[in-house]
Amino acid sequence: MTEGTGPGGGPYGGAPPGGGGSYGSGPHQGGGPHGGGPYGGGPYGNGPYGGGPQGGGPYGGGPYGWGGWPPPPPKPGVIPLGPLGLSDILTGAFATFGRYWKQLFGVTVVVYAVAALVVAAAAGLAYAVAGDDLRHLFDLPSGQDPDWDDLRPLVIPFAGLCAFAVLVLLAATAMVQAVCPAIAQEAVLGRRTTFGAVWRRALARVPAVLGTVVLIGLIGLLPVALLLLGIGATVLTYAVAEAQWAGWLMALGFLGALAAAPLATWLWIRYSLASTVAVTETQGATASLRRSAALVRGSWWRIFGICLLVYLMAGFAGMVIRQLLTLLGLLPGMFTAGDIGPEASPGAIALGIGGYLLLALIGQLVSQVITTTFPQLVLALLYVDQRIRKENLAPALVEAASAPAPS
Repeated sequence: MTEGTGPGGGPYGGAPPGGGGSYGSGPHQGGGPHGGGPYGGGPYGNGPYGGGPQGGGPYGGGPYGWGGWPPPPPKPGVIPLGPLGLSDILTGAFATFGRYWKQLFGVTVVVYAVAALVVAAAAGLAYAVAGDDLRHLFDLPSGQDPDWDDLRPLVIPFAGLCAFAVLVLLAATAMVQAVCPAIAQEAVLGRRTTFGAVWRRALARVPAVLGTVVLIGLIGLLPVALLLLGIGATVLTYAVAEAQWAGWLMALGFLGALAAAPLATWLWIRYSLASTVAVTETQGATASLRRSAALVRGSWWRIFGICLLVYLMAGFAGMVIRQLLTLLGLLPGMFTAGDIGPEASPGAIALGIGGYLLLALIGQLVSQVITTTFPQLVLALLYVDQRIRKENLAPALVEAASAPAPS
């Protein structure tokens, strides 16, 4: 596996010449002062799998002290630098969210706001192209159904707008998913970071992360595609031939979706660390997928259980926040002096509706930030945990945490 050359060299992401990063070094990257891995002999430090000096424990020379009990792992940041349990991962994710919320919220708000403006501009352009045809469609006489000649001029602009909106949303999602590992790296080492540093680091890795998002998304859409294919075939067959057996096609599509769901879930977990690898190790999309598969191997059920719990937690928290802010906007007198009655002025009505929509928008935005970023922070910590367990990354992290922060 080759070393990337992306930004954020040194102990993060790409490695400087002659060395590797505490995160960025892959399992076969050389460089260190002793001709082996980035921090000594062997592929990951001294010994065949890294660690401290020969004959010592994982955090220093000599056998474990304290009557044979190992010392607690150091904790320069949000997690102890040792194999992590569920509580360590959740606590670390919450701590990262609390310490770096400005960067998380700032980047997410900017990304989704820009995406919304771009899609709105594209919608305005589509309306400028097909506005006359759309108005003609609504001006049809009462009871007259539109025919193909009425709909045809709208197909290309509408389809193009939908495709463009999907691409913009995928790019925004990739940017947010690139931000979380970049922040988690600093959180693990206990270092401060800024909005600009996070933005630059994440932006440089967006193409690779976008590739992983698209590939993993296609895997997740497989059961849905089979189900929609069965429904579409059923409708088309019945519309053309009115065959009595058309319903069997829908049943086959449903059974195909059920059969594909376990495979899609297995592949999704297998490649769940790919976005983190793309940012942390500056790998390309396909290399990140292979690296994720190697890290997940042997721990699939554990990672599946943690991911299921975390996505349920994030979804529930986002739903509660969204509903609370929406209900808050419905309270009488929230944005006006009293209830909006039948004699209310247009200004009072506009203020009440505008305030409600504003709270609903804020609730949706906060919910989006939580449901998007919190699971990605957990996946970034799972990546660190897997490398600690499989590759003994802890000594390299201890060394990086004690080194001066890069400018």
